[in-house]
Amino acid sequence: MPTEHTLLYSIFIIYTGATVFSTFALLAKQSTIVAYMILGMVIGPYGLGWLSDTTLIHEAGDVGIIFLLFLLGLHLDPYKLVMRLRSSFSIAIISSLIFFTIGYAVGHALGLDLVNASILGSAMMFSSTTIGVKLLPNNVLHQRHIGEVMISILLMQDIIAVATLMALNISANDKASVSQILGITIAMPSIILLSWALGQYVLKRLFLYFKEIREYLFLLAIGWCLAMAELSSVLGMNHEIGAFIAGVSIASHSVSLYIAECLKPVRDFFLVLFFFAVGASLDLNLGKTAIIASSILAVLILIIKPLVFSLLLNRSDEDSQTAWELGLRLGQASEFSVLISSIAIKSALIIPMTSNIILASTMITLIISSSYVVMKYETPMKRFIDSDE
Repeated sequence: MPTEHTLLYSIFIIYTGATVFSTFALLAKQSTIVAYMILGMVIGPYGLGWLSDTTLIHEAGDVGIIFLLFLLGLHLDPYKLVMRLRSSFSIAIISSLIFFTIGYAVGHALGLDLVNASILGSAMMFSSTTIGVKLLPNNVLHQRHIGEVMISILLMQDIIAVATLMALNISANDKASVSQILGITIAMPSIILLSWALGQYVLKRLFLYFKEIREYLFLLAIGWCLAMAELSSVLGMNHEIGAFIAGVSIASHSVSLYIAECLKPVRDFFLVLFFFAVGASLDLNLGKTAIIASSILAVLILIIKPLVFSLLLNRSDEDSQTAWELGLRLGQASEFSVLISSIAIKSALIIPMTSNIILASTMITLIISSSYVVMKYETPMKRFIDSDE
């Protein structure tokens, strides 16, 4: 294979490979996210080397995360959110602290410093929104109590994840001057106020006036998302934070759900590149210590997460069967684990071994957890496979 490739060649080999790997992943009852990451491992610089320079792919993949956070914000109507999260607040907070402690303890046992161990712990706090929601059949998601409980917990975790990203952003500027850090602190409420004002008094009117022109709504939403993301970056914060705020600022508008549906294909296009780049960045020569640590951490997460969620939900008056099923459906690491690792390594907050442990343990939990849920419970994937058989 040539060492230099055009952008068209890179897109061709990634999406063709993703199609092939996703086919096998679905037949094996796996998430397509796992397929993208494995593809990156196989043809990336540490594998076959068909794509030796993934810098451009990393940058394009980051756009997927920007849209992911924007769409997350679009579903967080501030007025409805308070009512929805009231029951899940304590469960999400307590469980996150427990999972943080597990990750931190593993990092400390490895001899990692405070920052590396803390970020390792932070990466283990969350469950996969993608796995959790996509493995719920539609009738469960929209009609049954179990879907509502799961989504409320995942939404609360998503908010904690965004707060973690903000903390990483501040940590990355620990060498900055006091005035720079103060500037970042002031920038956050400024962006929130600006986005709220523009959302209420400018975007709302534009959405209503041009609501029949779908192409315009699509372009306006993308422009708003990227504008706030770039403004956030200019003011010293992450692009992702600005995109999230942009989404929340228009979540209460009548067209927000339509915009969310329109942008999902765009998000998914770039997320393929993001997860491919994540897999490509995983050094296959991990070393004995990293392999053992990843395996131990993955086993702990797979065992303890379902138990913790089950116990907490039982105490919240859920019946034992529902609590245990929810625990198993939430019993894995998250795409936010990958995002935290990606931002931390770019900001030089963690060493490569910590990043590799996070990525490897996340992949292990995603593979095993999704396989078990598909085998044990009703899922759209299981229905497809059963009908095929």
